[in-house]
Amino acid sequence: MDSQVPRRAVALVSGGMDSATALAITTQEGWRVHALAIDYGQRQRAELDCARQVAAAIGVESFDIVAVDLRALGGSALTAEIDVPKDRSHDEIGAGIPVTYVPARNTVFLALALAAAETRGAEALVLGVNAVDYSGYPDCRPAFLAAFEQVAATGTKQGVEGAPIRILAPLVELTKADIVTRGTALGVPFEHTLSCYDPVEMQGVWAHCGRCDACALRAKGFREAGLEDPAPRV
Repeated sequence: MDSQVPRRAVALVSGGMDSATALAITTQEGWRVHALAIDYGQRQRAELDCARQVAAAIGVESFDIVAVDLRALGGSALTAEIDVPKDRSHDEIGAGIPVTYVPARNTVFLALALAAAETRGAEALVLGVNAVDYSGYPDCRPAFLAAFEQVAATGTKQGVEGAPIRILAPLVELTKADIVTRGTALGVPFEHTLSCYDPVEMQGVWAHCGRCDACALRAKGFREAGLEDPAPRV
């Protein structure tokens, strides 16, 4: 391939700070990016609007939302009538797999992104999993990413024809503070991101609850980076 031809990637964007930073890193590296958000019946559907705003602000080749109803299966506080854990300590957050884990979510998301990549001739999939998240979520761990990359290599037309699609996870070894620092340097519009599992609408604007695990990890990241979070919070 001509080295002057920009590489193509499909980036999963959730509207949160991690996927926004991964998207910014990928575009900075010169990739032509198609951003893909998934409407899976999640409790925090406001994040889809954030994903669109972030993709537009960072600059992508195209943006789509694909719907898949994981609420029909349930099994998570994000897709069923199960309370979102609140006010947990960092030790509690790091212990075990939380009820906010959505069964096989990243497997489904990556499969959809893989299909999008094949239809667009993309070389890579991008997602914003990181060292903080994969301690609790099995589908955010390096071993899972390596296994799915093998699936892509053996189960797709591109893979068997010698052009396997790679998985890029630029944040996988970073802490939340690292992500805040890197994203700020890249101009990520953190004010438009939403990390909360149970956001609250305030005068037409969705704000972070400040009490769920995702809010606690986000707050810790900004605090340790020595920066103020510009996103709305209750």
